[in-house]
Amino acid sequence: MSERFLPPDDPVLEEVLDWTVTRDASDIRQLLEWLPKAKSMKERKALLNKVHLLLSEMENALNELDILH
Repeated sequence: MSERFLPPDDPVLEEVLDWTVTRDASDIRQLLEWLPKAKSMKERKALLNKVHLLLSEMENALNELDILH
């Protein structure tokens, strides 16, 4: 990531959004590792639904970061 000349308008929000993206990516990776090991279709669908929710949350965080920059 490149350095900016001016600090962000809301450095706390930026830090939270960065943390959210990092954490969601880690959680998604873990869920996708568990997906093939799920014992039932119900478990697979629940894991996949959680992946979709986290992807949506991550996309929103990335959009907010884009607005901040």
